[in-house]
Amino acid sequence: MKRLIQIVFCCIIISCTAQNQLKTQLENYMDAEASINNFSGTVLITKNDSILLKKAYGYADYEWEIKTTIDTKYSLASVSKQFTAAAILQLAENNQLSLDDTLIKFFPNLKNGGKITIKMLLSHNSGVNNDNNELFTSNKSYDSNYIIEQVMNKPLLFEPGTNTAYSNEGYYILASIIKKVSGISYATYLKEHIFKKIGMNNSGVSSNDSIFSKMSKTYYQKDNRLIKNPLGNWDYAIGMDGVYSTIDDLFKWNKNLFDSNILLSEESKNKMFASHNDQNFGYGVVVNPFYNHGHNLIAHDGGYFGTQTSFNKFIDDDIFVTALSNNGSPSYLIAYGLSAIALGIPVELPYKHTKIEVDSKIYSQYVGEYEGVKIHIKEGKLMYSGNNIELIPESKTKFFRADNNNRTIEFVKNKEGKTKQIIITTAGVKKIKLKSKC
Repeated sequence: MKRLIQIVFCCIIISCTAQNQLKTQLENYMDAEASINNFSGTVLITKNDSILLKKAYGYADYEWEIKTTIDTKYSLASVSKQFTAAAILQLAENNQLSLDDTLIKFFPNLKNGGKITIKMLLSHNSGVNNDNNELFTSNKSYDSNYIIEQVMNKPLLFEPGTNTAYSNEGYYILASIIKKVSGISYATYLKEHIFKKIGMNNSGVSSNDSIFSKMSKTYYQKDNRLIKNPLGNWDYAIGMDGVYSTIDDLFKWNKNLFDSNILLSEESKNKMFASHNDQNFGYGVVVNPFYNHGHNLIAHDGGYFGTQTSFNKFIDDDIFVTALSNNGSPSYLIAYGLSAIALGIPVELPYKHTKIEVDSKIYSQYVGEYEGVKIHIKEGKLMYSGNNIELIPESKTKFFRADNNNRTIEFVKNKEGKTKQIIITTAGVKKIKLKSKC
């Protein structure tokens, strides 16, 4: 018995030591993101409900130099879509609508309304156009019926149900359906049927005239300086955007969405978390996106003119990662790096990238295709893939991308001096890609 107690005690010590090391790694990573890349926002990482890192960085208000706190509220951008999807599924559970209902049922005179179902809107299979930014950037107040008519009067991208294309406007239509079916506003519905139910007391839906305490202002980069974002017509953006929250409230949402049936039945959750097309769209979420590190992941990111958000739940590992930012910091990349650390994957700390001068003649030896990544030369510059992104040298073999220095490419030579592979580092996570044979 004494021997057994000693073994258990040693296991506890080892486990605690490993978790403390993990916490240190996460904190070092985020401290570097804040000091090197000027991250401004909040992050939360949990594993088995144990907090690995919960911390605030930067400023909620740059003009008044008001520092971010844990309870600072952030617009969620497209992370809002999962709340819209959950509300629709709740109404379906209550037999107030069917996912197979067409839009004609709710908008009798709507063009193409008989072709598009609620299910298609949820999974981005509707063909509804995604090009109506002029409505969001306008300061005019619009009636929802007018907005929907403007959206639906544009040609469909494809015959509904035959293809997939991400559609913000589809989720605006869903928010309008929630209002019609429930008889209350979208904001009131979420408050009564989601936020109050699970204690999300610091969450709500933005509006054009309301004032919310501890709400962060939003800034974006322009000409290498921060610009205050004056844009955002919340009359138009609801459903697709519009929800604001805190990292603690998002943890409550995560717990109640995945681990209980308070909000949704198992049947509804199975629909929400199933992949409904070749782009892995569930309902309001993405199922096992390409950045899942090979683990079972339900996620969604959001971004618009300075707002950057990321929501990630690694189902089998019970790891939750969220990052919210108000100054254009790429939360989706930061969450990618943090989740790798939490999963035990080696991650390089952010560091300052400095351009050096090299002889451009060396570029020719790097040209080629590396498992889908194309490197070519254009006007004497080394370029990444077909996107014409310049690669800027920080050494003779390592380059950072001009559009994001959190992404680097290192060319690796064999004994004969020929480039045979590259190491792509994204937010500190490394991937090796081999050069295709000529």
